[in-house]
Amino acid sequence: MTTTDDVTIGFIGYGNMAQAIAQGLVDAGVVRGHQIVACAAHWDKLEKTTAALGVRPLHSALEVVVAADVVVVAIKPYQIETVVGPLAAELAKPGKLVVSIAAGWNLEKYQELFVGGADADGSTQTGPRVHIQCTIPNTPMAVGKGVLVTETANTLDEDETELFENLFAPISLIERVDTAHMDIAMVVAGCAPAFTDMYIEALGDAGVKYGLQRAAAYRLAAKMVEGVGALYMATQTHPGAMKDAVCSPGGATIRGVGQLEKDGFRGTVIDGVDAIMG
Repeated sequence: MTTTDDVTIGFIGYGNMAQAIAQGLVDAGVVRGHQIVACAAHWDKLEKTTAALGVRPLHSALEVVVAADVVVVAIKPYQIETVVGPLAAELAKPGKLVVSIAAGWNLEKYQELFVGGADADGSTQTGPRVHIQCTIPNTPMAVGKGVLVTETANTLDEDETELFENLFAPISLIERVDTAHMDIAMVVAGCAPAFTDMYIEALGDAGVKYGLQRAAAYRLAAKMVEGVGALYMATQTHPGAMKDAVCSPGGATIRGVGQLEKDGFRGTVIDGVDAIMG
């Protein structure tokens, strides 16, 4: 069985999402802080953001790739060609597993990037040799409640797939999605947390309107959202049926549901998704 005890994870880029993943991995006991290395554009900031977990800051992406067994590409999508492209030879060395968390970058795009790139000795690559898995994470991975949208197409072998799952399953639902549907899956799992934050905030405002302390209102709303999600995951009951179970005939809840329907609640959520998908 592939374990994570001696694995070094390297982050190329250490922004909010990378930090959330690192936090989740350490808090869940998947790895220890000293098993993580990271680089970022601003050294002073990197030293501060890595200190809390004991992550080792490095000066360059090349240093990260050399040091790490699992390399997480966590920079902005537009930076990948210039930052990751020149590292193809190092990334293709035995024992390297690459996990991309960059939106819009799938296996095909990475293969196009790596094919034809020059190795360190000046020779031309004849094909992709990098073992890579493309994913889209969300920030609740920081507390072990995340989703990792994972492209079904990849170049991992059986042992690497096992290592990938051993790393990320403890802090996320690994949802495998075909390439054509990665974007919509990203919106539902990766963008919609912002919608949900707005919903929690709105419930908090309503609670305050009727006399609740704001902190209490936020706690109630947040735990409610967590619980509803957990109930669905445990039972796989259709959300409509779950809603119906709360709506007693002539009761208070159905009056609220009726008003939300009148105001286009569900249609507005779909409109938000449409706006992102373009």
